[in-house]
Amino acid sequence: MTPTTIRDRYLKANPTSAAAATRAERVLPGGDTRAAGFHLPFPITVERGEGAWLWDLDHNAYVDLAGNYTSLVHGNAYPPAIEAASRAMRDGTAWPARNLYQFELAEAIVDRVASVDQIRFANSGTEAGMLALNTAKVITGRSKVLMARFGYHGSHEAFEYGSFDGRFHVPGTDDTLLATYGDPESFEAVLSEHGAEIAAVFLEPVMGSGGIVDAPPAFYQRVERAARDAGALFVIDEVIAFRLAVGGAQSALGVTPDLTMFGKLIGGGFPVGAVGGKAEHMAVMDPRAPKLFHSGTFNGNPVTMAAGAVSVEHLTDAAIAEMARLAERLDVGLRAAAADAGVPLSVRRVGSLLNIYFSETLPEASLRRQDAKMMGAFHLAGMVNGLYFAPRGMLVISTAMDDAIIDDCIARASLAMGEARDEVQSAG
Repeated sequence: MTPTTIRDRYLKANPTSAAAATRAERVLPGGDTRAAGFHLPFPITVERGEGAWLWDLDHNAYVDLAGNYTSLVHGNAYPPAIEAASRAMRDGTAWPARNLYQFELAEAIVDRVASVDQIRFANSGTEAGMLALNTAKVITGRSKVLMARFGYHGSHEAFEYGSFDGRFHVPGTDDTLLATYGDPESFEAVLSEHGAEIAAVFLEPVMGSGGIVDAPPAFYQRVERAARDAGALFVIDEVIAFRLAVGGAQSALGVTPDLTMFGKLIGGGFPVGAVGGKAEHMAVMDPRAPKLFHSGTFNGNPVTMAAGAVSVEHLTDAAIAEMARLAERLDVGLRAAAADAGVPLSVRRVGSLLNIYFSETLPEASLRRQDAKMMGAFHLAGMVNGLYFAPRGMLVISTAMDDAIIDDCIARASLAMGEARDEVQSAG
């Protein structure tokens, strides 16, 4: 009798999601509309979420360790955010006039982030990146952008070129320059050679797609100085990292960016993006004397703004510290589980964010993995055992979690590691 594979178990557990995948493939490329969550043989179709849990069409339950790629900092269907959004929705979902919720969310962010005097809302982190780049180009009169290789600032072609180290080359991306994250000399060299052409330098306080990679404050400080010396704007991308500190991750780096990108958690579970910065820079978007036209049908819509204000307000120092504590417990538990299973494991952890690798040592920042077979097997085994996390090995903690849930995650991960080990070993 042929042994049952992890894939076989996955298929058996998800017949309704399999049928949904077939339906989706007729009308969506590959059956999907976002690339990051895709995996073989097909992703599940989620029916609902509540707190730290997700349920799919086949009524399988999963601990949600993805948090919609960090945006659901308070878990799924966070009651205070849902209540705020519902109140706003009853009065209408969008109109071109201002609404009071815009002011409330803007004030909350400005009060928290020292480098931000004013803010402009958009609908995604990608839009925030586009707006920040266009703002820098208008201010400086320059066309090029410098970013970290394997950094991620959204799906604009200028940034995708750097995210994938040139793998996806859309015409018109020749203005993107790359340097090595964590290596100030690499950035300084590019700025020394091309500084007069560079409109802005973009950096993440923590590389999300690159594997939850951070760098010491001195790195950011040197890059900021080099950008200033070259006359380029310095942009910090807090789309993911804003969850790490009340004042944003930049508050611990000793830098004062010209512009800051926001997204994800500031929408309270709804689509959002934003750019904040010094008043002198934000003035280019002032409609009374605009140098840059920026608009959007759903920018600052009341539903997102109301939910986002609650999400930001409830992300306190205590909540951030508790998430970090739980992430550390998960880190320790996963390492112990790997030791028991006899598989190598290394973990990058920054606050409430983790990325795991089935290797003795941590690899450099990259979207490419040397442990792809083991990671793929563990991801699918994790799904079979009720863990939902990013296929690339990123795990995210939310305020909806507690010690009991972390213990449950460790137990499920331990089973998944053993199953993945056996399958990879048997496959040779």
